[in-house]
Amino acid sequence: MTEVISVRFRNGSKNYYFDPKGTPVRLGDQVIVQTAQGMEFATCTRGNHEVEDESIVKPLCAMVRLATENDRRVVEYNRKKEREAFHICEDKIAEHGLEMKLVNVSASFDSNKIVFYFTADGRVDFRELVRDLASVFRARIELRQIGVRDEAKMIGGLGICGRPFCCAQFLENFLPVSIKMAKTQNLSLNPTKISGTCGRLMCCLKYEQNVYEDAVKRLPKLESFVQTPDGPGNVKGLDLLRELVKVSLDSGPESLKTYHNCEIQVLRNGKGSRDGIEIPERTARYVEEKEEEEFAPPAFSAPFYMDAGLEDAPRREKIGTEDSRRRRHRSGRRPKSGQPAGQQQSRPPKPKSASGQAGPKKQPSKQSQKEGGEAKRRPPYRGKRRWNNKGGEGPKT
Repeated sequence: MTEVISVRFRNGSKNYYFDPKGTPVRLGDQVIVQTAQGMEFATCTRGNHEVEDESIVKPLCAMVRLATENDRRVVEYNRKKEREAFHICEDKIAEHGLEMKLVNVSASFDSNKIVFYFTADGRVDFRELVRDLASVFRARIELRQIGVRDEAKMIGGLGICGRPFCCAQFLENFLPVSIKMAKTQNLSLNPTKISGTCGRLMCCLKYEQNVYEDAVKRLPKLESFVQTPDGPGNVKGLDLLRELVKVSLDSGPESLKTYHNCEIQVLRNGKGSRDGIEIPERTARYVEEKEEEEFAPPAFSAPFYMDAGLEDAPRREKIGTEDSRRRRHRSGRRPKSGQPAGQQQSRPPKPKSASGQAGPKKQPSKQSQKEGGEAKRRPPYRGKRRWNNKGGEGPKT
């Protein structure tokens, strides 16, 4: 067992092992490692852990140090230099009239080497281009021709599923994909539907291929002669993932019935005649076993006014009880503090004159006298509508 750390470089989804030299490294730490091309800046994807000696490519490169703030400034400077080199290289390609497409530019950590990635239909003579770039950047220049899959991996993007490209996310190596996989999975053979953004067959066709191949071995072929719980018939369709078979029965060929794979018995696998085939008894139906669901009594939470903490509170603080509802006065007003609930508040007596009689009545207003007659008495306000004094034309808003 050897102690290593796993790191990932920029624009890469493959993990590499490095010797930490006893330095504790955590997930997400940025480190400087020694590679065959020189020192490089990388990000740790897994801290110190042990792996088998067989899984290590010897000699194992070592980690130089944990990245410092100065190292991060160097990386940021290199990113700006790469963007400038990209535009300069495009201008040089146009000057030389080369049929090539520049994809990406990568500068080493120590700025001693600059790599230009490009795509082209055939071979390109770029010797003059290398001389011009070397005279501009004063560094070692390298041009690498890549394929369309590598181009999609470097640039990135979203696939037809709405997620980022698998090659740019987690795929370490490109998987071999063939059109036979699409046929096995009963997919459309239209190239626009089974091809990715790069123009090649989608890498995800490989993910479930083993499951489909196993299902094809266990399920009958199309046009097979089978026996079902409802009688003999021919297979017209398959659902490989759910292991369902669509059968056209001899008793009712106009409609298709669906059966589980364990419900049918294959009498002839594939196309052919029925001569000499003995039809056995009908098979038993498949009953799916349902797990018994444990009944859990519903948990009811007590309302806030039934809280046990309110039992010791004064009665006037309880909310929602019957006594609190009785405290309201019939007229809708609350009784004064200190007055028992249910007792009506008595109105103060009207002031009397010196002769012992009640005071003079209130004289009608001038406006009511002009309208002719005595002042109209305003109806008591009930809390719903209020009418004006001009003949009750409507409620006031």
